[in-house]
Amino acid sequence: MKRVLGIDCGSVITGYGVIDTDGRACRMVTWGVIIARTGDAFPDRLKKISDKLSEIIQTYSPHDVAVEDIFYSVNAKSALKLGQVRGVALLKAADAGLPVHEYAPLLVKSSVVGYGRAEKSQVQQMVKLMLGLDELPPEDAADALAVAICHANHSGALGRLQQAVAKEKSGKRSEGLLAEARQSIKGKAPVRRTAASRLRKGEAIDALRRPTVG
Repeated sequence: MKRVLGIDCGSVITGYGVIDTDGRACRMVTWGVIIARTGDAFPDRLKKISDKLSEIIQTYSPHDVAVEDIFYSVNAKSALKLGQVRGVALLKAADAGLPVHEYAPLLVKSSVVGYGRAEKSQVQQMVKLMLGLDELPPEDAADALAVAICHANHSGALGRLQQAVAKEKSGKRSEGLLAEARQSIKGKAPVRRTAASRLRKGEAIDALRRPTVG
């Protein structure tokens, strides 16, 4: 069972969601939002986000962290602030020694809703359905859970693919050994002589070549 922390970065509201997954199904552990007051200085807002993310990582001990790539339609000023918040999230993950996986927003929506241009309300509904929640999570928390689900889906599919490849290779090796065994039973297997047997053969040849006395 793997635990994934999904983070939806925002300069005012940062959503987070923690799920457990076995590569096929997901179970919700917790979700929430970190609210940084717009009246505070931006460095203070970053510190609040940083402190809360550290607390979440320490409390829930995730194995992986999943975040969305920056959506490039936002204006330059917003993108800059969003990038700084993402930097805080990446730093917190690095401090904890956690691998970070980044996914494009279109891919996250496609993974959860099946449509890359889905509305936020559709993401909320699908997250609620997939995790069996009693109520709709807020938009930012739903986005965080969605990116966690996206990572669970992709890492699970990759794991199954690797297992299939390993099984296929193992099967081919087993088939080769079986074929060799069958040949051996029929007396058609190539003779594998050891160094000792080759030496004994050489000694026998030398003995035949020695002149006889008498």
